[in-house]
Amino acid sequence: MESPYTNEVPARWQEITKELINRHPLSCDEIVKITLESWDEIYRSKIGRKPYYIGKDIFPKPQIMGFFLHELIPLALETKYPGQWRKERSTKDKDMIYIPNDFFSIEMKTSSNPKSIFGNRSYAQAGNTEGKSKSGYYLAINFEKFGEKYPKPRILMIRFGWLDHEDWIGQKSATGQQSRLKREVENYKLLQLYAIE
Repeated sequence: MESPYTNEVPARWQEITKELINRHPLSCDEIVKITLESWDEIYRSKIGRKPYYIGKDIFPKPQIMGFFLHELIPLALETKYPGQWRKERSTKDKDMIYIPNDFFSIEMKTSSNPKSIFGNRSYAQAGNTEGKSKSGYYLAINFEKFGEKYPKPRILMIRFGWLDHEDWIGQKSATGQQSRLKREVENYKLLQLYAIE
């Protein structure tokens, strides 16, 4: 699939991003609402017979909080729009599948970094027919991590847009497992929907 940004200069990227977001079946307001509600659901969840609560008895690492978002946001969409949205079922699936048209399916990235998101090293490599496409719509969520400063972490920023596999820069080290986005990509291909000042 050809990128919507092919042969376009960075000065045009933000305009293209806005057009892509306007075409998407989910509105920006709905994306923000579902994300914030899913975050709050994490703190309402009970674990065990006692029960134990996250943020009161259990203080998960950022990777676990990200995992919860990866599970709860697709489930919220699947529950609200049965037959239209579903969560991933195989390695070829993106995190949120739009059943009527896979073009609008969404990959999600979460991070406890206040501003940036990251992928694994494979995101900087061209996609293959065996795995999921690395290009398409992305939901990027940044949040605080548990600590003395943040006894109940908050969502810091929600962004939405389109990324291509060429947008990711892999670590140069042969053992490096992470990739990051080019600065102009974060600025112009992910539109900020929500942020805490």
